[in-house]
Amino acid sequence: MKFSKAVVKYRIPIIIAVLVLMIPAVLGAAATRINYDMLDYLPSDMDTVIGQNELLEEFGKGAFSFIIAEDMPDKDIAALKEKIEQVEHVDTVLWYDSLADISVPKELLPDSIYSAFNTEKATMMAVFFDSSTSADITMDAIREVRSIAGEQVFISGMSALVTDLKDLCEKEEPIYVAIAVVLACVAMIVFLDNWIIPFIFLASIGIMIVLNLGSNFFMGEISYITKALSAVLQLAVTMDYSIFLWHSYSALKKKTDSNTDAMAAAIQETLTSVLGSSVTTVAGFAALCFMTFTLGRDLGIVMAKGVLLGVIGCVTVLPSLILIFDKPLQKTMHRPLIPDMKKLSKGIVKIFPAFIVLFTALVPPAYYGYSRTNSEVYYDMGECLPRDMQYVIANSKLSEDFDIASTHMILLDAGLPSKSVRSMIKEMEQVDGVKYVLGLESVIGSRIPEEILPESITGILKSDKLELLLINSEYKVASDKVNGQIDSLNSILKKYDEGGMLIGEAPCMKDMIQTTDRDFKVVNAVSILAIFLIIALVEKSISLPFILISVIELAIFINLGLPHYLGQSLPFIAPICISTIQLGATVDYAILMTTRYKSERSSGLDKRESVRTALTASIPSIIVSGMGLFAATFGVAIYSDIDMISSMCMLMARGAVVSMICVIFILPSLLLLCDKLITATTAGMKNTTGKNNNNGSTKNELAYNN
Repeated sequence: MKFSKAVVKYRIPIIIAVLVLMIPAVLGAAATRINYDMLDYLPSDMDTVIGQNELLEEFGKGAFSFIIAEDMPDKDIAALKEKIEQVEHVDTVLWYDSLADISVPKELLPDSIYSAFNTEKATMMAVFFDSSTSADITMDAIREVRSIAGEQVFISGMSALVTDLKDLCEKEEPIYVAIAVVLACVAMIVFLDNWIIPFIFLASIGIMIVLNLGSNFFMGEISYITKALSAVLQLAVTMDYSIFLWHSYSALKKKTDSNTDAMAAAIQETLTSVLGSSVTTVAGFAALCFMTFTLGRDLGIVMAKGVLLGVIGCVTVLPSLILIFDKPLQKTMHRPLIPDMKKLSKGIVKIFPAFIVLFTALVPPAYYGYSRTNSEVYYDMGECLPRDMQYVIANSKLSEDFDIASTHMILLDAGLPSKSVRSMIKEMEQVDGVKYVLGLESVIGSRIPEEILPESITGILKSDKLELLLINSEYKVASDKVNGQIDSLNSILKKYDEGGMLIGEAPCMKDMIQTTDRDFKVVNAVSILAIFLIIALVEKSISLPFILISVIELAIFINLGLPHYLGQSLPFIAPICISTIQLGATVDYAILMTTRYKSERSSGLDKRESVRTALTASIPSIIVSGMGLFAATFGVAIYSDIDMISSMCMLMARGAVVSMICVIFILPSLLLLCDKLITATTAGMKNTTGKNNNNGSTKNELAYNN
């Protein structure tokens, strides 16, 4: 109680302190680097990641792009190449004039060189940068190359993707927050009993969001997904805590003459309840930290931080603001728009066997859809961008004009005999879907000794330690065909050079598929186990964790199963994150109702009356909470042009509603069905077994019915 009284006493200094803290927080948020490259989150001990680092170290080459020029004369392309070579951080521009003089007619060149760079209407050049794929300087170089190139030229590659993604995110992110704030505000105005309290909530939550974003500075950088979702999620998830404090304060204010005493008591009550509630949410986010694909850790840490700051704000900043604006708040009260839930509660209890049948019937199709959705996700980051983005157009041109859908790179021991390299190249070119393999041996052939070539040519593809080969493939990144192709190429490579490495976007994506498949299982298991233990401790029960988690897991199966039945494909990260977030964020609805049911049952009420009372009391809070999460995420899902963000927000919005419906209609039925088991396996409830359990004919129940 000392803490509560201190908050009430020092409310003005608290507001001044957080406003002062917002200054470094805003500066910290602005200085936090945002990472737009999903491949950066692969474990550092993978061959593909090691190979990318070797490429940068040995050849000074990091990022790689293809530039396609349509309907341009050779002289203009040569001039363009020279200009691109002058762009800062462009290391090498590889075109056919890198290997033969431009005065030599294209038709006299070896077929391997001609077909690698030319079609009837287009010419292609390969560009290597001396910086990594998603470095800020690489993105600046991509923008400069685009400004030089003009409309007839198209740039593909991961660096072009992350550049477009960054530009689109920076344009959309302020709008995400605005949409979430406006719709959450509308939801609270509709469902709460005061016209201006939603704005007080938003001010308090907004301050804590800024502090959370500012503290990300100490992480060095965060993912664009984390940046885009963290503010929206923190708003949606921590809004419940604010609503609880307001309801508690309003109820206590009627019982006491002093608003400060009422608030002190409300803070104490809220702290006790919200701590228990927030632990499950934090556990859900913390489970993401167990992913080996470290994007999960990135999102998990930021959101767990956000929830903890949300709790702190709810018992410090929010009470201070409410007391400061107490007079206008009292003048703007109105009747809650949510109707009394007694009739609905009676109806649910009356036909509860029907909901048991519904629960049993829903599990098989929901689980089947859920398991199919997990196998139908996509990994190609280009698919998350709108079709009119420059990167997407360039990739289409590359596929249409040159029949190239992906490019791999091989790093070989430079000491490997040329004869062996040529033999390996021949074998690799026989692999299904391989267009050609471009290396020194394939370019110069066996007749020209490598020793007589100038260093300007050999230095592009060979160093003292390693040799670089490019493999162009007809198969799309992250497809089953390209993954099979990579396996075949790797087996050939290891036959000739055990230490050789196959790298590039497609091999990295293959590693990502294997990594995230494992992560999905691990994160699910960790989140369920952690939340199971928390519920067991909070409810002091062995049976209740099984019942509560089964209800929310059904909601997760329905939510993540629907994309399969609707023919939708989700980005790979969505099912991993959403299953954990939905469990952590919405299991609170089930805990709220169950805690009230336990309380009523322990006080001597019959099981039916206990469930009805718990339902009547809990439904309004569950609706407000569920609709708050829905409102904060649904608008972003509809607006965003980035499918990664749109899909995750749509799943969160739908998950909130599905969890809400499952808790309101199915959980009460399971509580009634398992009442004997619950009372026998829950601390403090054993004496209630059989007490007043006479099918609803007790005096208490008669009073309730009347």
